[in-house]
Amino acid sequence: MTTHVNKVHHVTTITQVAKDLGEDEDWLWDIANEMEIEDGVIWVFGVGEDGVQAFTDFSIERLIELIQVYKDNPELLKGWSTE
Repeated sequence: MTTHVNKVHHVTTITQVAKDLGEDEDWLWDIANEMEIEDGVIWVFGVGEDGVQAFTDFSIERLIELIQVYKDNPELLKGWSTE
């Protein structure tokens, strides 16, 4: 029998990632909505909370790549300014 072992030992909330990267959290939220579970993005639920988006180290790297794509092509996200 093969058992899957989860090797993720921590995640970082979108609020903290936005702060660490110096980006607007709402703008980052729109970009992160494009990410899938395979990218390492997850939802964390707690008592009395709706949940919060969180990222593995791998998904933060992927998110940084997406940020660059949207900064290079700002028309991809209408209504947001990168200034």
